[in-house]
Amino acid sequence: MRRLFCLAAIAAVVVGHSVSAQAAGLEFAVGHTSDSTMTYRLGLQSDWDKSWWQSDVGRLTGYWSGAYTFWDGDERASVSSLSFSPVFVYEFAGESVKPYIEAGIGVALFSRSRVEDNNIGGAFQFEDRLGFGLRFAGGHQVGIRATHYSNAGISSHNDGIESYSLNYTMPL
Repeated sequence: MRRLFCLAAIAAVVVGHSVSAQAAGLEFAVGHTSDSTMTYRLGLQSDWDKSWWQSDVGRLTGYWSGAYTFWDGDERASVSSLSFSPVFVYEFAGESVKPYIEAGIGVALFSRSRVEDNNIGGAFQFEDRLGFGLRFAGGHQVGIRATHYSNAGISSHNDGIESYSLNYTMPL
């Protein structure tokens, strides 16, 4: 029930924020870790509304990403995290479907310093992501993503953890 309340609260904030955003999307993702802990992510994407190196092949663009992730361990091991990241996207040219690749490095705050059997060393973590997928003409997109969390040696414990997910983003 607490998980549902958190997701509903974040959805309300996201919808409220999207009114002021030029181009925004609501992201849903389901994934798992290497130890098979399920992850559920709800986030907001806000496009930068800028393009670089535009050509017949494609263009470089990006977005801001803010998200809540629930790491579904057993009752004593469930973890929540909040993250924020700038993400660069290379979008290939296309009419109704545009393939893309994305990469970003941001920050995350975890509710616990242990996820599964990994001691991540503290609440503050860096979030590195790499993904690819398809953007459709209506603004919807689907993709897969690998996300790594680590404290980059700030703490003496730095096991790190990865999440591999399938994501869907709908325009707001």
